Amino acid sequence: MKNDKNGISRRTFFKTAGTAGLGAALSPMLGNTDAQAASPAQAADVASVPTRTFGRSGINVPILSLGGMFDIPSNQTLLKQAIRWGVTYWDTAHTYTGGRSEEGIGQYFSRYPEHRQKIFLVTKSTQREPKGLSRELETSLKRMQTDHVDLFFVHAIRNIKVMDNAIRDWAKAQKAAGKIRLMGFSTHANMDDCLQGAARLDWIDGIMLTYNFRLMHEARMIAAVKACVDAGIGLTAMKTQGGGGVKTDSARELELAGRFIQKGFTDKQAKLKAVWENPQISSLCSQMPTMSILMANVAAAVDRTSLTENDHRHLHRYASETFSCYCAGCTQICENAISAKVPVGDVMRYLMYARCYGDTHDARDYFASIPAAVRRRLTHVDYREAEARCPRNLPIAQLMNEAVEELA
Repeated sequence: MKNDKNGISRRTFFKTAGTAGLGAALSPMLGNTDAQAASPAQAADVASVPTRTFGRSGINVPILSLGGMFDIPSNQTLLKQAIRWGVTYWDTAHTYTGGRSEEGIGQYFSRYPEHRQKIFLVTKSTQREPKGLSRELETSLKRMQTDHVDLFFVHAIRNIKVMDNAIRDWAKAQKAAGKIRLMGFSTHANMDDCLQGAARLDWIDGIMLTYNFRLMHEARMIAAVKACVDAGIGLTAMKTQGGGGVKTDSARELELAGRFIQKGFTDKQAKLKAVWENPQISSLCSQMPTMSILMANVAAAVDRTSLTENDHRHLHRYASETFSCYCAGCTQICENAISAKVPVGDVMRYLMYARCYGDTHDARDYFASIPAAVRRRLTHVDYREAEARCPRNLPIAQLMNEAVEELA
């Protein structure tokens, strides 16, 4: 990639052009000819994120949710600004940043207790049985200095069998005690199967799932989403940028970014819009650790410009050309083809955190949580059958080796 006369490459320009897109998106709302000069305070005066009903609960939630996988104790001002802009769906988990995410929310509620009633608060637990769920829920409530959460997820399930009668009865008891309002799960793997299974249960209130421009047009995903909506289950999309374990830096990626910059918003904002254009999705969760990302995402949420048919065609073309760069989370295929027990899907996700989010610290922490014996095994397993079965032809063996080199 050649640099221009100022020493800035086209790649660098498109990767850092978020302010331009943000300014253009804010311009119609502010009536400001110099849109890039708009301050957060100006935006807050005129912009509030739209809301949608969360499944059969009847609760209205903002279409943009604040993902809490960052250092919230050091970003208290960001929380206050999020409320001003209507980003009042806050998502965290017992494990995020070693508990500091929940503690940061607790610090905020301690300072502004009157704001708790404005927040649709969600947390998650990786436990799989009632005793562990109770222990982590109590810890989460104490950290966040609240007596209840609005939605509680069993985190990162791969099979709907996890949501058994014991967890159903536990959820019923916690609701009766006033500690949770709604119950559900999150899933990064085998999403369509998990959703179809949930639609056959009568006690799942909400689901957070990997959902983006790469997956939303697949027949199995369309059917699974519809089944949940018909069952009254509220859906929250995550991983909406469609980043994968294979780092891409293609000419098509640059062309896509350039196309949307010319239209007044970034390719990242366009990918958010693509998800929001499906009214079956109640909300979209985005990790927003800086004011500039929060501002850009809010601008995209309040902007009424729809993607054109040609815009969707370009996104689809990009998805097709980078098809083999994205792990779609269908772990039942690859992991069942391996003789040894290896969490291929989890490792792919941790690579994505490091390569696409730039979140190497958390990626390494998550990778370190894999048992040492399993981590040592990653580079010695025969992945040939898994690669042969992979619908996206991912070089699994190569990626497992790279994960060990980059994340260990």
